[in-house]
Amino acid sequence: MSLAGVSCLVTGAGGFLGQRIVCLLLEEEEALAEIRLLDKAFSKEALEKFGKFQGKTEVKILEGDIRDVSFLHRACQGVSLVIHTASIIDTLGLVEKQLLWEVNVTGTQLLLEACVRCNVQHFIYTSTIEVTGPNCKGDPIFNGDEDTAYESKSNFPYAQSKRLAEESVLRADGRVLKDGGRLTACALRSMYIFGEGCPFLRGHLDKCLLNSNVFLRFSREEALVNPVYVGNIAWAHVQAARALRVPQRAKHIRGHFYYISDDTPHMSYADLNYELTKELGFGIEPRLPLPLTALYYFSLLLEVVSFLLRPFVRYIPSTNRHLVTLLNTPFSFSYRKAQQDFGYEPRYTWEEAKQRTGQWIASIVPQRREYLKSKAC
Repeated sequence: MSLAGVSCLVTGAGGFLGQRIVCLLLEEEEALAEIRLLDKAFSKEALEKFGKFQGKTEVKILEGDIRDVSFLHRACQGVSLVIHTASIIDTLGLVEKQLLWEVNVTGTQLLLEACVRCNVQHFIYTSTIEVTGPNCKGDPIFNGDEDTAYESKSNFPYAQSKRLAEESVLRADGRVLKDGGRLTACALRSMYIFGEGCPFLRGHLDKCLLNSNVFLRFSREEALVNPVYVGNIAWAHVQAARALRVPQRAKHIRGHFYYISDDTPHMSYADLNYELTKELGFGIEPRLPLPLTALYYFSLLLEVVSFLLRPFVRYIPSTNRHLVTLLNTPFSFSYRKAQQDFGYEPRYTWEEAKQRTGQWIASIVPQRREYLKSKAC
């Protein structure tokens, strides 16, 4: 399986995951013909990272809006593979629902239409575990798979938007292209992603530094999940892309979603922060700030206050019931089906992922301390 000579478009290429996918594509032994990198904007650091690869693959930077139809048409012209990671991630409700919908749902649908018009053969969508749950009752799943039955009716806007976008992608599989060919599409449902450059991990670190180097306990110890290292979820995209080019493999993959995890030990989200940094001398609070039930109803109270203030001011609570449930429900999934259908194997071991992430955290601690100090002045 090879991507030699392929022209590929990666959306969200300037983001945490998108950058890693692009780097892996540029490292391919048999070079791609072209990689188009699409995002609203690219940081100087991201552009420098891409510039380090001096290979045979042509790299094009495309800055624009995923909601711009003509821009998408230009981006997809002459491309045979699209990896769609672009998305607004919002676990607190900070983003207006209309904008969330326009980018996550409408943007995906517009991109699919552009693919059909431009004869793009293969489409891979980056989905999320939140499409599945956990549900509002906090029903747990231990080592589930794609066939695990689960009642999930999340009303949280981010989860809804990702579910609708994923449904659009899977429905588009088999659509007739302008040249008479057919689109093959699949979705990869990622666990929570950690690793170098993780914005959530950076946020938790800031709170830890403000708390005398002790991480806040926002999830109970027994709420076991299985986060995935960014290098491994990026690698899953590359392996899926290779497999879609092989007809015998593609017929098993097309129209399906896959859970992507790795060999990270099962632990709570809060304990992951500690596990990655304990060798640097960081600690973690022993228990939740309130009993779980009290925390849930405190979040409900904050939501009520937010609702009552809405006519006068936009108040976004620091927590909500969805987040409390998400962080405190055991919810883990196996990558066995991805392994069987398209040969996914984690590229990095847990020890490698832990070491790489720990080194990155150690490297940013001084600048985060300075940043927080200047912010307090």
